[in-house]
Order: sequence, then C-alpha cells, then structure tokens
Amino acid sequence: MGQPESRDIRESEQSGLPPGQRMQRGWPVTHYGPVPKFRAERWEFRVFGATADGEKHCWNHEEFSALPFATIVADLHCVTKFSMLGAEWGGVPARTIVELAPPAPSVTHVMVWAEYGYSANLRLADFLSDRTIFATHKDGELLTAEHGFPLRLVVPHLYAWKGPKWVRGVEYMTTDRRGFWEERGYHNLGDPWREQRYSYQEQPGDGPEL
Repeated sequence: MGQPESRDIRESEQSGLPPGQRMQRGWPVTHYGPVPKFRAERWEFRVFGATADGEKHCWNHEEFSALPFATIVADLHCVTKFSMLGAEWGGVPARTIVELAPPAPSVTHVMVWAEYGYSANLRLADFLSDRTIFATHKDGELLTAEHGFPLRLVVPHLYAWKGPKWVRGVEYMTTDRRGFWEERGYHNLGDPWREQRYSYQEQPGDGPEL
C-alpha cells in the first residue's frame, strides 16, 4: 500500500502541486476573526520561552524593520485546496531570529504567536528551514493588512495555516504543544505533499494527544 502513495507524491512534486491541490490565480483572503489595526508605536516582536540565556528578546517595529532583508521564491499551499505558485516573499529569515535569540539546547518546537492569541506550532527543524521567512513583502510590495501586514510567517513546505498572519512573537518549547487550528482538528505536522490535513490522519508520534 505504501508504494502507490509514494508514486503519487513524486508525481505531484514534479507537477508543482501537492496532491489534492488546484492552482489559484490571484490570492484569496482567508483568515479567522477580524483584521487587526496596526499601530507602529505599540507593535513589538518577542522571542521568549526556553531561550539560551533565559531572557526575553524584543524588537519594536523600527528595529525589526532594520534586520537583514532577504527574498525567496516559493509556493503557498492552503489546506482549503488552492495553491499559489512562484510568489516572491521578502522579509527576515527565521534563521536570523534564531541566530539573534538562540534557543536552549533542549528546544524541539516553537509556537508562533499572532494577534488575538492565534498560534501555530512547528518543529524546530521546520522553523530552521532556510526557506522559512517572516515576510513583510510579496512580489516587491508591502503586504496588505488582509494578507498579514506588518508580518506573516511563510513556511513553504507546510500548509499555509502553519504560517500565521499578523505575527507578534515566537515561543521556544522543549515539548510539542498544539496551536490554534491543531487543537481544532487540523493535522499537527501539516505536510502538503503527504496531504496531512486533519488530525484523524495522524500517525503515532505525529503530535501530542488531543
């Protein structure tokens, strides 16, 4: 039974679309709850939890905007089955944040926190991917408020819910803990190439018990 699944994954990768996805022209707006109002003087990005030095690290909007800027070209795969291919994302690589605020050696996962208490959990290895980026721009333009301005996480190799809009911080964790959608029936890992959409598909070891 395993071989046909592997063949489907390879064929989907060659076509540029994970299994069950369709190509989307344009960028639909999808989110839960209202669009927050951005106030630069109140905005702060925090790294906290199990940091290597035991301290919380903070950047205001001006300081965060001055961090090294990078771009990647990457796809975005939404669990609602649309995929947007070949977008250029600009912002601060997640690795840069980890270098500036290192985690303790025991850290295995992160929780990415956004406005209104929204959260998404990631394995540290996924967060450390050289293609994971805190995006401020798409295709050379600032993100709109509806699409996450001033900051959204993009994790191209996972479903898009793993990259929250309106990000405000990162918590380093020594054990896994489910985020907002993961507590509400979404898969704890969210790999689109394996079509890990829902928690009932999880295998032993994929995540903490619901």
